[in-house]
Amino acid sequence: MSTLMNKISCADDYDPESLSVQRAREIILDFVEPVAGHERLFVRNALGRVLAEDVVSTANVPGHDNSAMDGYAVRFADLAAESETTLSLAGSAFAGRAFEGRLGPGECVRIMTGGVIPEGADTVVIQEVVRADGERIAIPPKQRQGQNLRRAGEDLRAGEPAVRAGKLLRPAELGLIASLGVAEVNVRRRLRVAFFSTGDELCSVGTPLKEGEVYDSNRYTLYGMLARLGCEVIDLGVVRDEPAALEAAFHQAAAQADAILTSGGVSVGEADFIRGLMEKLGEVAFWKIAMRPGRPMAFGRITSGERSAFLFGLPGNPVAVMVTFYQFVREALLKMMGVSPLDPLPRFRVPCVSALKKRPGRSEFQRGVLFLDDGAWKVRATGSQGSGILRSMSEANCFIAVEPERGNVEPGEMVDVQPFDGLV
Repeated sequence: MSTLMNKISCADDYDPESLSVQRAREIILDFVEPVAGHERLFVRNALGRVLAEDVVSTANVPGHDNSAMDGYAVRFADLAAESETTLSLAGSAFAGRAFEGRLGPGECVRIMTGGVIPEGADTVVIQEVVRADGERIAIPPKQRQGQNLRRAGEDLRAGEPAVRAGKLLRPAELGLIASLGVAEVNVRRRLRVAFFSTGDELCSVGTPLKEGEVYDSNRYTLYGMLARLGCEVIDLGVVRDEPAALEAAFHQAAAQADAILTSGGVSVGEADFIRGLMEKLGEVAFWKIAMRPGRPMAFGRITSGERSAFLFGLPGNPVAVMVTFYQFVREALLKMMGVSPLDPLPRFRVPCVSALKKRPGRSEFQRGVLFLDDGAWKVRATGSQGSGILRSMSEANCFIAVEPERGNVEPGEMVDVQPFDGLV
């Protein structure tokens, strides 16, 4: 057993058969590490990838003081504090075409947004408040020195990191990197995740169902969730409830992936072999969590020859697969991808208009609909909360996260919600 596993098993609150949600998260995140390896990509191809090294600004951005508004560049010292000031128009400054020369006393320059601030000017007065009479420009009183200016280096200073390693690159980061003239970036290699479903009752989509069979939906939700994270997805299909077949699938997965996800086979049924194979082929950190849905979830590591992969043994029920993925697996995979710092799923507190049934002693993640009512956010349950009712995830736009010590929730009571938007 590894040093880390020894550390886990010696902890006072360690119970592999009934860990709290928070403790299970801590164990997983303590265990996993970012994978090695990176590649160089053109900036446009780096969307959704994780930056492997800092992108350092080679110049100030913006490169010069410029105007934040359309108006007139003036010398603040020329302006009267309590009365109108009339200045002479000396020329113009447009974005990409600067005013040549120095602004003298009593002069102003017509300037457009992004135009370089003329030498001698230190303030921009917006065009909406001035009166223009040919070359004579009347400036109203009560202007502020330095108003409507964007200073050189205000966005980025030369020599400072513009985007730090560990950043998941979004459109804003691509634009920021491009603004520095950087054409290529080093990113971490894609995380390789293998997954398969287990169960003799599972039937592949497109095949007629036999008596007692159900279509395998879990591989489709897992594929979607992994693809949205930007993982390299390895689908190993459906594996029957036979120890030899499962062992072969584990070896195949561990030989080519950084992480393995399974659905089904981790409860206490006679045909649930995942936990035993984990112990045979590697190590198991825990196999049950005090939560609903998703109590039978295993986490550990599988070894195949010189390679090993972290294993997340998810429940078989469709909703439980999605709940456990977003509460545990998503953040672990982001850490393995090299994302830093890790941000937990956002939560905020709103009144619940539905009555929720709950038993104290475990965390629950019910499916809800977050909605605006007279300017205030509220949440209602989607209806039946059975872990096999995947429709509840499709109809929902958030999890209602109910803390373990709490019992039933009455209408009007406050609850925590975790919005799906941008997540699922």
